[in-house]
Amino acid sequence: MEIWRLGIAPEEIPEHIPHLSLAKIFDALSYYSDHQDEINAYIEQNRIPDHLVDPLVQP
Repeated sequence: MEIWRLGIAPEEIPEHIPHLSLAKIFDALSYYSDHQDEINAYIEQNRIPDHLVDPLVQP
């Protein structure tokens, strides 16, 4: 839930990702809360280094 980590309130996420219900968002946040270390390690392991990302794709 990268959008949540950027500061978007859970109640606002369906406006940005409409296929997710608020219940599914809270389920995901609850799961993340219980497994933060594991999920953060997975995210870091799969992060594409900035120098490999085409500049046209970067924000």
